[in-house]
Amino acid sequence: MFIYYILSALAGAVLALAIYVVARRIFLKGRRDEIIEKAELEAENIKKEKILQAKEKFIQLKSDHEKFVNQKNAEIKDTESRLKQKENTLNQQNAELQKKHRESDAIRDNLKAQVEIANRKAAEYDGLIAQATRQIESIAGMTATEAKAQLMENMKAEARTEAQSYINDVMDDARLNAAKEAKRIVINTIQRTASETAIENAVTVFNIESDEIKGRIIGREGRNIRALEAATGVEIVVDDTPDAILLSAFDPVRREVARLALHQLVVDGRIHPARIEEVVAKVQKQLEEEILEIGKRTCIDLGIHGIHIELIKLVGRMKYRSSYGQNLLQHAREVANIAATMASELGLNPKAAKRAGLLHDIGKVSDEDPELPHALLGMKLAEQYKEKADICNAIGAHHEETEMTTILAPIIQVADAISGARPGARREVIESYIKRLKDLENIGQSYPGVVKAYAIQAGRELRVIVGAEQVSDAQAEKLSSDIAQKIQNEMTYPGQVKITVIRETRSVAFAK
Repeated sequence: MFIYYILSALAGAVLALAIYVVARRIFLKGRRDEIIEKAELEAENIKKEKILQAKEKFIQLKSDHEKFVNQKNAEIKDTESRLKQKENTLNQQNAELQKKHRESDAIRDNLKAQVEIANRKAAEYDGLIAQATRQIESIAGMTATEAKAQLMENMKAEARTEAQSYINDVMDDARLNAAKEAKRIVINTIQRTASETAIENAVTVFNIESDEIKGRIIGREGRNIRALEAATGVEIVVDDTPDAILLSAFDPVRREVARLALHQLVVDGRIHPARIEEVVAKVQKQLEEEILEIGKRTCIDLGIHGIHIELIKLVGRMKYRSSYGQNLLQHAREVANIAATMASELGLNPKAAKRAGLLHDIGKVSDEDPELPHALLGMKLAEQYKEKADICNAIGAHHEETEMTTILAPIIQVADAISGARPGARREVIESYIKRLKDLENIGQSYPGVVKAYAIQAGRELRVIVGAEQVSDAQAEKLSSDIAQKIQNEMTYPGQVKITVIRETRSVAFAK
């Protein structure tokens, strides 16, 4: 019975579900037909609207096209009109050109006739010239080529003589005026710049009171002297020289450190390796301070301001350096004063000249880049420490190792030459001195017609004696300038060398 109730309920539920499905389908079908009908109506409206818009657009495009066609037709008519005008103009120009062509043909025919006449006359002229040349050759007894060569040779000799005479006149005039002005400047400079000669060696003598101190300096088995040499880099020579010890080194700063350290050790009395290292370090520090003080005092004495502190140290180190035996600091001060004097005489800036003169040799005391020449190294240091371009160029060009770009450079070069070449300023090794004299004499004797050449006045003058039969007066003047040029190109020498060519003719007869 229970199962019957369940089945009846299920059947009722199925029937209700079927009725719901059928009713929903009928409802949805009615809605769909309504939506389709509404959509068809909207589509018809849109279609009519689009057709209307298309008609309006067509009418507008048709109107624009008609306007464009009318505009192009007007442009075509205008172009045709201009082309007709150009055609008429070209026709007129063509007619004018044809007329000018006919005229040029007539002119060309006329020119041809004139050229033929000129050719006939030229042929007649050449014949007359040839006839005249043959007559002259028969009269002179030589051909035209030979006469031309002889005339050219005579003209060359005459021109050479006149040119040499003109050169001599110009040189004499320039030498007279230049010598007067140069003598005035140099004499004023020498009068206003006086300095002593300082000659330094590679050896410093340290005097002691007794030989007992020598033993204490040497120490047990030489340990003190070895420690001193290692600390200072100086060779200490203890020999039989009484009351003296030799300090040998090429670096004057090291020799000065060794001398001051030895002095303090001897005065103190305590001499042993540890004390030596302590004293040497202390002396080196004191010497660095002294070098800085010397540089500052030098700049103050010369009235030079604003130099970088590192350049001031290099100036101070110059005191302990020498060049050919000439104290470098004294040389720099001397060049500074000479350059300032010359600049004043020439109307230039004396302060800039003095500054460049003081710094021109700083490359000699620098330990940087030893492969560079000292002038270029000095220029590099000056540029590094912000010196002006004219100062740097004067430093770098005072030995002509770079191009001179300012008027200050030749002044520094001349001042350096005056300071280094004056008598007694520098010490010269005897072998190089003799070699220089022999080289001067050999250059003088290398020219034809030279009988003998003598180098005199410590190599400042070369006297050349020539044969009177082989060398004329004009050739002697040229020979002196040629020898001077060759010496200038091939040799290095301080100052200047005077070349004197002597030509003498003697006629001797005896009355009996």
